[in-house]
Amino acid sequence: MTSHFPPPKIVGAPAPLHRHTDRPFRGITMIIASTLFLAASDAMAKYLARSLPAPEVTWIRFLVFVLIMLPIVLAPSAGNPMRSARPLVQVWRGLALLSSSIFFITGLSYLPIAEAAATAFIAPVFVTGLSILFLREKVGMRRWIATTLGLIGVLVVVRPGTSAFHPAAVFPILSALGWAAALVLTRKITGVDRAITTMAFSAVTGFLVISVIVPFYWVTPSWPQILLGVGIGVSSTLGHWIVVLAFRYADASVLAPFSYVQPVWVTLLGFVVFGEVPDVWTFVGAAIIISSGVYTAHRERLRRLRPALPAEPYPSA
Repeated sequence: MTSHFPPPKIVGAPAPLHRHTDRPFRGITMIIASTLFLAASDAMAKYLARSLPAPEVTWIRFLVFVLIMLPIVLAPSAGNPMRSARPLVQVWRGLALLSSSIFFITGLSYLPIAEAAATAFIAPVFVTGLSILFLREKVGMRRWIATTLGLIGVLVVVRPGTSAFHPAAVFPILSALGWAAALVLTRKITGVDRAITTMAFSAVTGFLVISVIVPFYWVTPSWPQILLGVGIGVSSTLGHWIVVLAFRYADASVLAPFSYVQPVWVTLLGFVVFGEVPDVWTFVGAAIIISSGVYTAHRERLRRLRPALPAEPYPSA
């Protein structure tokens, strides 16, 4: 079980994160804005994944991520962002984010964007399970019911055993598992490492690992494809950075429900850009998944004595 006491001071470790200013409206506005950037990143990733392998699209995304973070990390005021009190946890978190990105982009290659996004929002369900295994949290009956409903929502969206089922539906589910692992690991470093340290480790770890993988899938991109890849990286990085800023103004439990605006943007972009119209079961399943996630966030809000889980919007691409 997570300690209710602040972490011990570690000599040479980065300063703990500061407590946020209570301005929930500003935080909610920023979370909604972040979902627009993340949805745009999803749409561009789906478009680019039609012509380039998913590992290469992911590599371009992380390359842009590193290039954006580089001047921030090298700024004198940043100190030493790569100094972490728990470097191994930071590396594992970076690997979890990388796997989440690769699996999601792979799923976009085969699935309608709205279906992939709706399925991927099952992450809070996995967070519940992983928190029991690795954080030894106790989960009450209400959260178990919400978790079960979330799983039912996924089954409604993917419909295994029917003609509507596509084997690629497993990729957004694996992506959600990777994102959930990242969130659980985030809880372990919250209050120990600075946000810039977490961002820097995520960028460097993901880029180094995907750089080893990408030569096996490399296809020389055209300039339009490169520009689109840059757009993915910029949109995704901006979305995540706005999320980091939003948590300065409100608790995660307050902000988490508003991350579910993202499937709305994704569905609209899927219709406008790709002409995709989700069927009624995708909407029904998405509604069940979102209801489960919102209720889980509500239960987190009631657990005042425990550190709030940074329930960021799903990173997607």
